[in-house]
Amino acid sequence: MPNVNIGIDMMGGDYAPCEAVKGLALYLNNNSNQSSVLCIGNEAELKPLLESCDLVTDERVSIVHAEEVIGYNEHPTKALKEKPKSSIAIGFKLLASGQIDAFISAGNTGAMLVSAMYSIKAVEGVLRPTIPTLVPKLNGGTGLLLDVGLNADCKPEQLNQFALMGSEYAKHVLNIPNARVGLLNVGEEEGKGNILCQATYPLLKENTQINFCGNIEGRDLFKDNADVIVCDGFTGNVVLKMAESIYDIAAHRQMENDEFFHRFHYENYGGTPVLGITKPVVIGHGISNDKAFKNMIIQAEIMIKSNFCDKIKAVFSL
Repeated sequence: MPNVNIGIDMMGGDYAPCEAVKGLALYLNNNSNQSSVLCIGNEAELKPLLESCDLVTDERVSIVHAEEVIGYNEHPTKALKEKPKSSIAIGFKLLASGQIDAFISAGNTGAMLVSAMYSIKAVEGVLRPTIPTLVPKLNGGTGLLLDVGLNADCKPEQLNQFALMGSEYAKHVLNIPNARVGLLNVGEEEGKGNILCQATYPLLKENTQINFCGNIEGRDLFKDNADVIVCDGFTGNVVLKMAESIYDIAAHRQMENDEFFHRFHYENYGGTPVLGITKPVVIGHGISNDKAFKNMIIQAEIMIKSNFCDKIKAVFSL
């Protein structure tokens, strides 16, 4: 794989920058496809941590100083305007200018999404970008659910596009060719559901760019009935938070090492990509640990290697 440059917001996350540095060390020590990594954050804080992991002299690692940090409770748009020297703002400037090929952060989600929309911009033809989550299946496979919170209210045309973007992600990143697309609904039969689902079903059925398999009920979410499941962001976020609570219950009952329940843990997936924008952006969980940061880097690397954003541009140019 040609050498690529990945930018990391080292100051984003509840346990930053310590866990971000430890995650970087895990990636560099255990991954064969090693990209160059630009660590964006406060240089005075980062250098001692990088030294402790023997990374400060590693030629694959460089520091881009950022003297400001956008906190979780700050208004995204206001913070980006008032803190142009923040790690998130600088990261997106580097991405927009081509100095890095992907940007990842476990920082302020709103600021990440606003920056993605206005500095990187959506792919031409995409009505609204979307964010997915991976869904562990009982048979050991993995599915994709989208949208999970970026678009609380949706139109049928947007769900139709989510289906297409999800199919492309499944194909090029998850290695699921001809992914089966299902519509999350309250019944299996055509014509079921609310106004949104009733209007979306025929669009998906007529879409020759996807492999539509019909409605998927909530009880079948973890079964192998579909590879990509689409819904509005309000519904998807409720499902996502309930899935997280399932893992919390399993952990409380000391079942988190169960093969199936263990796969619910966020650290196994790293973060969520923003689909429908022109360059790779991955948003991590606020409580990201070292393993999560490592997997975010790997996820960004796969998106770059697969030319995923170019694939989205191609399908929307047809």
